[in-house]
Amino acid sequence: MHLSIETEIEDDGRWIAEVPQLPGVLVYGSTPEEASARAEVLALRVLAERLEQGEAKPVEISISLATA
Repeated sequence: MHLSIETEIEDDGRWIAEVPQLPGVLVYGSTPEEASARAEVLALRVLAERLEQGEAKPVEISISLATA
């Protein structure tokens, strides 16, 4: 599974980061690095929850970061 983190700056100056492959993984940060880090943490939490609940099987994952 390949996960990508996409970042974009909002009109109010906040950065938004999302993992398109995982619906609902969307977070804000004051810098692109902060938003990306928060998105990575949330993505890993979502994947861990899916594994714990038996909703997914363990697979090799990679995460790549792309800036706006």
